[in-house]
Amino acid sequence: MSGNQHSTALSVEGLTKDYPGVRAVDNVSFSVGSGTVHCVVGENGAGKSTLIKMLTGALQPTSGTMTVKGVPHRPNNPNEAREGGIATLFQELHVVDELTVQENLTLGMERSRFGFLVKSELDDKVIRTLAAIEPSIDPTARVSSLSVAQKQIIEIARAASSGASIIIMDEPTAALSEREVERLFGVIRRLRESDVTVIYISHKLDEIFSLGDAVTVLRDGKHVATKPLSEVQGRSELIEMMIGRSVFQNYKPRTEISDDTLLVASGLTNNLLKDVSFSINRGEIVGFYGLVGAGKTEIARALFGADKVSGSIQFKGQEVGHSPKKAIAAGIALVPEERRTQGLFTGLSIRENIPIMNLERLSNRGVYRSNVERDAAIEYINKLSIATESIDKKTEKLSGGNQQKVVLAKCLFSDAELLLLDEPTRGVDVGAKTEIYDIIKNLADQGNSVAVFSSELEEVLGICDRIFLLYTGTLEDEIINGANVDAGHILNVVTGGHEGAVQ
Repeated sequence: MSGNQHSTALSVEGLTKDYPGVRAVDNVSFSVGSGTVHCVVGENGAGKSTLIKMLTGALQPTSGTMTVKGVPHRPNNPNEAREGGIATLFQELHVVDELTVQENLTLGMERSRFGFLVKSELDDKVIRTLAAIEPSIDPTARVSSLSVAQKQIIEIARAASSGASIIIMDEPTAALSEREVERLFGVIRRLRESDVTVIYISHKLDEIFSLGDAVTVLRDGKHVATKPLSEVQGRSELIEMMIGRSVFQNYKPRTEISDDTLLVASGLTNNLLKDVSFSINRGEIVGFYGLVGAGKTEIARALFGADKVSGSIQFKGQEVGHSPKKAIAAGIALVPEERRTQGLFTGLSIRENIPIMNLERLSNRGVYRSNVERDAAIEYINKLSIATESIDKKTEKLSGGNQQKVVLAKCLFSDAELLLLDEPTRGVDVGAKTEIYDIIKNLADQGNSVAVFSSELEEVLGICDRIFLLYTGTLEDEIINGANVDAGHILNVVTGGHEGAVQ
């Protein structure tokens, strides 16, 4: 640990964030030393994202205080947070490919005279900052020519040259190669030597131990512990703090699963997936569990033909063509993670959305049958308990849970035999979650197969018969669900423990 290790860069006291019916962050208190790499870990839903949004001004706390170097910190937006000394490097990069490196570094802070841009001290400062952090990057190069890791370094240099004393990095290595990760780690260590504090959020526990000075563990919105990593007894202790309980599990073994194989995927490979192979039986609920960058969505999109992938996908013994149209025709349907932008026509009504994947059923010799559309809407509103006063209600007016049910109804109307559900309960309330789980179980009991792609451990343990564990594009292990499932083992594998790799 270098820098001024005895002073405090950030102090959080009693921080709380309430939403209607939910306390996302619950009375959290901890401090971060100046010139350290301070890691924040926790399962999905632990409160990490909400905490970061409060530090950066994207959300306002319900109660509690934050101070940066002893000065009260309560930003109303990210600009105020930057002025207060906190900058953030998000997973989604904020660079302009068409501009040069230097133009990106000064973007929004340029000096002008009589309407013309003029060189200023800022230009020299950002170039000096970049040279100190990563001298191999040419300030005159166009950003489009750089790698993802180099683009991240530009964002880091921009934050450092703006005077930020704290830089928050949220899953910064999710899209990086091993070599790029090492380069980024070198940059972070140089920042630490310059007395810049880095708050580092990652699911990859090996990174935490390689890079961090201290770690804060969050669980269910609460602060579990903050301690030097030198005092943490390896991955097992960290995982134990993250789980802290036996994971709630209401899975009941299902006896009616067929031995009939419905889908076989062999050697699926693309820019993230690495030789992924598995099978799904009729009437089976399988889970694909992993954290950020594990490859869950990529597998779902590959099976649906939405993304290019090498390897083989056989459905009912036939090779499936690589397009959504061919997947739907074969009997495969996808409920995407982003339901509002990818799963629904939000400007259309429930009645108009449900038949959209199988319009042929609405016509008879070229004549459109509105009565079939109406009957289908009524049938699925009743079958899936969609809360609405009218079949003509616009889907944009529905709650998140009811929107998700409309997307499910679309897939069922398409006569799908295999449903691919990507984060099926994200953004829905607890009651709607239970209803969606019941729908999934009923579909499987009726002989449909369901693949659930989820970053929620309780979700896959609650409803899935088999669970595939993913880490950075590799299928690492396969779990048969039941009473003896070890949640600690699962979390160890999906955070890079590499135990029990599937051959």
